[in-house]
Amino acid sequence: MITENEYKKRRDTLAKKLYSGSVGVMFSATCKSRSNDTEYPYRQNSDFYYLTGFKEDNATLVFVKEKNSVKTVLFLQKKDEQLELWSGKRLGVKEAKKRFLVDEIYTTDDFKKSIKEYLANKKYLYSDLDSKDKRVKKVLKMAKSIKTFANIVLHVQKMRLIKSASEIDIINKAVAITTAAHHRAMHSKKIGKHEFELQAEIEYEFKKNGAYSDAYTSIVASGNSANTLHYTDNNNIMIDGELVLIDAGCEYEYYASDITRTIPANGMFTQAQKELYSVILNTQLKVIEMIKPGVKRSDLQAKAEVLLTKGMVKLGILKGDYKELIKNKKHKKYYPHGIGHWMGLDVHDTAPYLDDKKKEIPLKKGMVLTIEPGLYIDKDDKNVPKEYRGIGIRIEDDILVTQNGYKNLSYGIAKTVEEIENKSKL
Repeated sequence: MITENEYKKRRDTLAKKLYSGSVGVMFSATCKSRSNDTEYPYRQNSDFYYLTGFKEDNATLVFVKEKNSVKTVLFLQKKDEQLELWSGKRLGVKEAKKRFLVDEIYTTDDFKKSIKEYLANKKYLYSDLDSKDKRVKKVLKMAKSIKTFANIVLHVQKMRLIKSASEIDIINKAVAITTAAHHRAMHSKKIGKHEFELQAEIEYEFKKNGAYSDAYTSIVASGNSANTLHYTDNNNIMIDGELVLIDAGCEYEYYASDITRTIPANGMFTQAQKELYSVILNTQLKVIEMIKPGVKRSDLQAKAEVLLTKGMVKLGILKGDYKELIKNKKHKKYYPHGIGHWMGLDVHDTAPYLDDKKKEIPLKKGMVLTIEPGLYIDKDDKNVPKEYRGIGIRIEDDILVTQNGYKNLSYGIAKTVEEIENKSKL
């Protein structure tokens, strides 16, 4: 659990980055229409949540920084019995003052008048300048005296790059729930059922354990569908002898997990499937072993490309010298994506990959990233030995960078051929 003291510490850290004589404004997420008068389930803006832990819409966080002081102000939806009848209880100003460690709290109705006062005679305005939110545009119009505008979100996202102990605890909980879901999928009967039936088993496990949302749309791709990287139709029937690629992770208390396993529909790998799977698993294990502070993601990517290309040459999927194949990007046909990404409040966390000088940021203690090599061979690819056609395999784990190395947060999810076959026994 993240305490109010930790949220305050984050706000204090951000405030130190702002110039004297500035105002910083951050808005909560807005409700999104689904159709007509129905809405999608509300999810708070990740950056706003990172600074407040507040899950309500129609809220604004403001920083007012003078030469020798910083004031933080929270505006939120006022209590309204009629609105709460339809949409649920609101915290309100009175209860918010008991909870939040900010200097002042008002209702959103007070925002327009207050922000004009805050902006008076200020030189700098920090806000989400890339946002299309109409509220941001209105604030910019009111900023008559402002001479310099800066994107406050970029500062927050740099902070999000390093996870605290409490954040790691929550991610661990998300991964634990996702572990149960993947094991349920392995143990479930698959042949003759639709992919969405297996998806339902996975997402049942999420919700049963308190993860009310998936971190992204679950991919359950059997057979050749696994060669579509973002396949989400999940409507094919799973067939005996085919593999099923499952890329699914829950979101728990706003923090993501992101796991991929590729399993046989009938519980047993064929010889060709084992051969291809072993190339990818060996690659993943060796790349993960490289992880420690100071290593760059580009180093991990390069290692994965070498190992996967060597493996494809050995199996006859590619022909020639592996160095020349990589130089000419021939391997990209079968391995088109990166080795992984940051993960946290967003499954593809918005923390930067480059520093202010546009140089790659090396790994540091507290970062969390995915490692996910894969190979994807279309069923109609006549350049590949027949036994490997129509197979798509990806293996993905969530990795924490530690002081001297790494910790695989998802180590408990069956991954070797033997482990998966054992978990698949009905």
